[in-house]
Amino acid sequence: MPRPDRATDRASDRDADRATAADGPATAPDAEPGGDVVPGLAVAAVAQRLGVAPATLRTWDRRYGLGPSGHSAGAHRRYSPQDVERLLVMRRLTLDGVAPGDAARLAREAEVVPGAPGTVLPGLSRADGIEVRLADTDGAGPVEPLPAAGLIAEPRADQRPETREERTRASATRPVPTPQAVVDAAVAGDEARCAALLDLGTRGDVERWWTDLVDPARTLLHRRTEVDRPGVDAPTVLRGCALGALRARSMGEPTAGAPVVLLVVPPGEDRPLLVHALASALCTRGRDARIVSGPVRAHQAAELVLMTRPAAVVHLSRRADAPADVVERLVADRPDLPQFLLVPEEAIDRMPWGRSVHRARTFTGLLHEVLASAVPAATAAPRPDGVAGA
Repeated sequence: MPRPDRATDRASDRDADRATAADGPATAPDAEPGGDVVPGLAVAAVAQRLGVAPATLRTWDRRYGLGPSGHSAGAHRRYSPQDVERLLVMRRLTLDGVAPGDAARLAREAEVVPGAPGTVLPGLSRADGIEVRLADTDGAGPVEPLPAAGLIAEPRADQRPETREERTRASATRPVPTPQAVVDAAVAGDEARCAALLDLGTRGDVERWWTDLVDPARTLLHRRTEVDRPGVDAPTVLRGCALGALRARSMGEPTAGAPVVLLVVPPGEDRPLLVHALASALCTRGRDARIVSGPVRAHQAAELVLMTRPAAVVHLSRRADAPADVVERLVADRPDLPQFLLVPEEAIDRMPWGRSVHRARTFTGLLHEVLASAVPAATAAPRPDGVAGA
């Protein structure tokens, strides 16, 4: 089937943007068959809830029929809770790498059952009375809950390997990992749900996980004012679940000969979650990243470099008075050793910038600069006579 003309798409999106701006309130009541009134959502509200652009929702409506079903005379179409559930399934599947056409088909097949037991997807609470289950088309039993982040479910003795179709269907029931969903789980103190949302599995992209999910969730959380019960601390829940996901993703010994990268945080400063994410991202790309803990003075850093022979050293600090003594000592001892600094603007003038000392401004930029500097040694080709080289 030919794709719609891009210019037509853009024109339609501009028209829809104007319509969205005229929608008025984000919600409007829609009547359910049973007589209950549930709020309908405008395009902008649903886009914010799913963490996608409004244009994406309009594309899904035009191409795949996943649009709003609610409509009343003189008003714009609104997304019902059932519509949102199907969009959440679509979002979950596309994030898992399922082709949009297949994801849309499975989302349309999702059986939305008001008030029935099932998996409540983020954005709607049990109070809404709307829960979603995949249509039971093959007679299979209920979907088992996912293990928490960092755990691998043990297969049963009588369990056959899952087919690709079964894995795709199962992924549709997983919680959709949006920043807002992570914040909601953390604020509720729901560690199991937060862990499931942050789960990286064994092949997740740590860079994208950090930039698209965890960092935005942390930003949202820091903007909120909460009144918590004793023992509930949302930032601690988010941090603990994120560390568990990174631990599970980075399990295993580094590849022999992998270049070592040292990550250093100044003495007296808590290690930020970012340093763990960076170390994990480096490990998953063939580097042997090690986070230095405890007090690290200039002479101790020099000894660590001598022992580990790193290909690069990363310094991370959130302090305006970040110390420069460690950087200066390493420049003096190892002038060719690449050092990368992620420090506040106020600390820039205090650092010994030079040929081997580089400033990084973002997580992504820092990651790729370190990867470019710490390059694994090429494997030597075997000699024709089969004798290893000297």
